[in-house]
Amino acid sequence: MPKIVDHEKQRHVVAEAALRVIRRSGLEHATVRNIAVEAGLSVGSMRHYFSTQAELFAFCMNLFLRRIEKRIETMRADGPVLLDLKRLLMQFLPVDEDRKMEMEVWLSFNAKALIHPELKELSDEMQDGLYKAVRFVVDTLLEYKLAKPGLNTEMEAEKLYALVDGLAIHQIVRPGRVTTERLEEIIDQHLNLLCGGKEN
Repeated sequence: MPKIVDHEKQRHVVAEAALRVIRRSGLEHATVRNIAVEAGLSVGSMRHYFSTQAELFAFCMNLFLRRIEKRIETMRADGPVLLDLKRLLMQFLPVDEDRKMEMEVWLSFNAKALIHPELKELSDEMQDGLYKAVRFVVDTLLEYKLAKPGLNTEMEAEKLYALVDGLAIHQIVRPGRVTTERLEEIIDQHLNLLCGGKEN
């Protein structure tokens, strides 16, 4: 009797193998052959699960997107509001091993998106997710009447977006230069400024 293969489960096995190869050796070494070896499959069988390398990369990044979304969805909003908002923003910073891996692979993926136009939509989706999060932060400050009077929400959302994105990239490019505690202080201080507080 022929062996029954769970196609979707096998795609996840291949994708997880690809992520390990990318994290260990970089995206340039994420060849079909290397991923097949990592997944314990033959090169020929890889074609049954992903027809192109770009399709495989897109599947990997969708896994990341779902992982981040799940992490945020399971966050508990216990208050106070500013603490909850800081915790939300910290989800986008590489302060533990999982988030470091996500960010490292994400940077590699974005470089690949410049070569493969079919990956750009997914790259944009990830960036849109971060922007929606920072916009939610600014809107929440307004909703709870914590924002300073006359706050330019469009401008402040863009600034916060740039801050979080920049901190995340710097943590990957220069790991260890800034501690997690320092990152939290930076986020705290910026939120305080949005509420009309003074810069320390």
